[in-house]
Amino acid sequence: MFSFSEVIDMAIKLEKNGEQVYLAALDHVGDASLKQLLEWMAQEERHHAKWFADLKGTVGILDKNESLKELNDALIRDYLGDQAFSLKEVDFSLVTDPNELIRIFIEFEKDTILFYDILMSFVPDESTKKKIHHIISEEEAHIEKLKVLIDDEFEETEEL
Repeated sequence: MFSFSEVIDMAIKLEKNGEQVYLAALDHVGDASLKQLLEWMAQEERHHAKWFADLKGTVGILDKNESLKELNDALIRDYLGDQAFSLKEVDFSLVTDPNELIRIFIEFEKDTILFYDILMSFVPDESTKKKIHHIISEEEAHIEKLKVLIDDEFEETEEL
């Protein structure tokens, strides 16, 4: 069974992975608009990681809450086992199509949102839920900004 603190650690790692990958991808992107977006997204992920790290300092009381101890281990492990939360295995030097690169990032953002949706169901504090919902909204905005690049600057032939 995961403690709430361990789930927060997963969220921090998820955000740090995103930041690192977006920064690493900059070396493989020629398009100025996409580069600017990736730099912005890396900064967003850094802010999210900091917020979760700050939240972790307050979770001692939350970990003692019996309802949080009931966090379903099988659900989380099954979920994490099926999702690609780390983009480290993506070899960006082999991704030559900008649309494919954008699709990879969109899937990562979608995975992140799914994780936070699950996380929210175990958070008893309304102000924390509100902030996580805000982060989910920001992740959704990342997806929309990525979709615009496909629609406007590359091919308009495929739906996401």
